[in-house]
Amino acid sequence: MLDFPRWKVLSIFGFLAVLMALAIPSFFPEDMTKSWPVHPRINLGLDLAGGSYLLLEADTSQLVTDRVNLMSDSVATAMRKAPRIDIGDITTDGGKVSFMLRNVAQLEDARQRLSEMTTGVGTTGQRNWDIQVVDATRFVITPTKAGVDEAIDSAMSGATEVVRRRIDSLGTREPTIIRSGATRIVVQVPGLQDPTALKALLGKTAKLEFKLVDTTADTAKLAIGQSPIGDQILPYPSAAGRGFPYVGYPQNKLPVIAVRRAAIITGQDLTDARVQNDPQTNAPVVAFQFNTEGGKRFAKTTQENVNKPFAIILDGSVISAPNIEGPILGGSGVIQGGFTFQSANDLAIQLKSGALPVALKVIEERTVGPDLGKDSIQAGIKASIIAVILVVVFMLVTYGRFGLYANYAVVINVVVIMGVLAVLNGTLTLPGIAGFVLTIGTAVDANVLINERIREERRRGRSVIQSVELGYKEASRTIFEANMTHAISGVVMLLLGSGPVKGFAVVLLIGIATSVFTAVTFTRMLVVMWLRKHRPQTINI
Repeated sequence: MLDFPRWKVLSIFGFLAVLMALAIPSFFPEDMTKSWPVHPRINLGLDLAGGSYLLLEADTSQLVTDRVNLMSDSVATAMRKAPRIDIGDITTDGGKVSFMLRNVAQLEDARQRLSEMTTGVGTTGQRNWDIQVVDATRFVITPTKAGVDEAIDSAMSGATEVVRRRIDSLGTREPTIIRSGATRIVVQVPGLQDPTALKALLGKTAKLEFKLVDTTADTAKLAIGQSPIGDQILPYPSAAGRGFPYVGYPQNKLPVIAVRRAAIITGQDLTDARVQNDPQTNAPVVAFQFNTEGGKRFAKTTQENVNKPFAIILDGSVISAPNIEGPILGGSGVIQGGFTFQSANDLAIQLKSGALPVALKVIEERTVGPDLGKDSIQAGIKASIIAVILVVVFMLVTYGRFGLYANYAVVINVVVIMGVLAVLNGTLTLPGIAGFVLTIGTAVDANVLINERIREERRRGRSVIQSVELGYKEASRTIFEANMTHAISGVVMLLLGSGPVKGFAVVLLIGIATSVFTAVTFTRMLVVMWLRKHRPQTINI
């Protein structure tokens, strides 16, 4: 009980002093503390600092269509492998992949290849594709519900991370980005009062593709929306009146272009994208750099297609379709599209962050003013002060000197919690303030148990030293078990909760850890120091 060497006393005081010092920057304006050598801060959540709230919903219909188109391309590739299986045109009508087998003798070979392509099962253990043979020669490949659900779940997980990277690139502090349901994402950005730029940044898929242009496409068929097999028709808005690749295309129609369905390279192969000025026109352009594999693929394609155009496609629309004047071996290039500096910068951010695997649209938007947050902070501070005063008075009146030590622990505990939150770069929300006030009340629970146990031992006639020693020793087990139940509840809320619930759980768990340390270890040290110095024969408790 009395084993508190000097090094341990200094360690406890030093440890608490450091944590309390780390809370200091949070009491001053951020501009003032930026020049400090160390300046961790507690971030304020949307409900305290004000800001923007967006609810995004995914358009999964295109995702399902893209998945079917990808399977169509895979089927065509698989059937061309030696020995070649002769099939008719592949269609994707009705969200299914369908084709006719021209040679019935190859039925089992075709079935075997398709089976090898679709043997994979999802995380649920169910097949992702269903294969049927109709009229002995027609194969129909249908995506299963389990496969579609897994594809959507994967796309939403990817979209959440892309949204997070895009928002982080804006330099915002502590945004909250969480999934809500199967196809929605909640975005909360504290301190952002005008979400216009944010919506523009998140509303674009930023799917970048490079595809070869089919210059042999029939102009008349393109004008009525018919594309050659293996091609797709894409809008080319910037081509109106300048260098349009199809002679005789109607001038009164929106320019379109036929490109090969298979992409030469995609935005996934980018390693960097940045804004720079065109050396000839000084206009903003977006410069990009491919990774090693993408650079090799791009170089090989440009070597094999000199004097042929290729399309730079962003979100299903052709930005430009330059001619390949010669092999492009550097693995880099620029995108020109009549950008302003802001639009070029937004595009660079989107490309670096990665393409959204699924299109998102804003279905709900709210802006929270900072005045409401100020009122909440003031109310929280007022509640905390009242709670501290009442607890201090109660402990002092009930337990005397031992209550005074408990009060020291309460005050230190409050500041230490703030220091830990600052070190963790945590976000304090309104429920977090509730957890903060709750922690103040429960912080003295341990001291109440210890002091009551000391009283009980004194009634049994034990000496002061024995009573204090047994009081701390016997109460420690009860304190540990009680706080373990609190901690379990906090961990469950932290893992399963989101938003406000998670904020409450973080403050609660930090408060449990710090209050046990201050209420047991710190007060025990103070009591030991007093007993060593005064050796009292009796105590008022």
